[in-house]
Amino acid sequence: MRLVVAIGGNALLHRGEIPDAKTQVVRLALAAPALVALAAEHEVVIVHGNGPQVGLLAMQTGDDSSLTSPYPLWDLVAESQGLIGYWLQEALGHAGLAKDVVVLVSRTLVDPTDPRLLVPTKFVGSMYDESGAHALARKHDWTVAADGSGWRRVVPSPLPIRILESAQAMLLLDAGATVVLAGGGGVPVVPDGPGFRGIEGIVDKDYVAARVAVDIDAQMLVILTDVQGVMSNFGTPSEELLKTLKIQDIEGNCFPDGSIGPKVRAAADFVTASGGRALIGSLDNLGAIMDGKSGTEILGPGTTSS
Repeated sequence: MRLVVAIGGNALLHRGEIPDAKTQVVRLALAAPALVALAAEHEVVIVHGNGPQVGLLAMQTGDDSSLTSPYPLWDLVAESQGLIGYWLQEALGHAGLAKDVVVLVSRTLVDPTDPRLLVPTKFVGSMYDESGAHALARKHDWTVAADGSGWRRVVPSPLPIRILESAQAMLLLDAGATVVLAGGGGVPVVPDGPGFRGIEGIVDKDYVAARVAVDIDAQMLVILTDVQGVMSNFGTPSEELLKTLKIQDIEGNCFPDGSIGPKVRAAADFVTASGGRALIGSLDNLGAIMDGKSGTEILGPGTTSS
């Protein structure tokens, strides 16, 4: 079976954690055996997020007094692809995956007239208190917004049209490799003469993963994050895991853009477009998710959980 696994940046670095490399490497090492079991049996493309990581890189380049100007966000997305892709290669190799793991520096084509480019919604970087966030916003000319119990930077998040390296990923899958594609949602680019140019923003990796899954004819999309799955009454004493969620019920529920919302809608997009299966759950529980013992399955009209 061909499947796409989307790993959230927050799955590697939980909310509020110090963004040390060791923390993220250890978390990937713990998850690697389940990823290896999946990749050993199936054709797997891994799409990862980079929200916490690219925010850290942006902070570092913004504070570097030796630079005449900070590196643009699109360059930092490319940088994070190499960083997290390398961590994945090491983790899967140490866990015994016999297949080659190939990391593709990937670009995601977006529409330069997408209205989402005018309204920052995508959280990146670390969590701050309100006064600290506003101080950083003034210093770096950022937009900041409340994110749960703290404040974070927000940037534009256009929708993906296509991932320019998808065809190369299919060739690598056919050759027996496991592929890391469109890390951080891919570098957002728009047409520029005969080529392309990067633009400011972060393309949501869940929408990208769904787009990749459709384009490479995958049968399954698995979206991994730092929560058990889709929760009803999230953040309240009565919160409860939804084992299944029907597409027709999604619009009647409140799934915030900054958290579970893109995951739910991306999974629904994939199920609608392909008829495949879409699962959402915790990186720590991948094996149980695949066995149907954890996570949430998004169901199309007239379907039942497998």
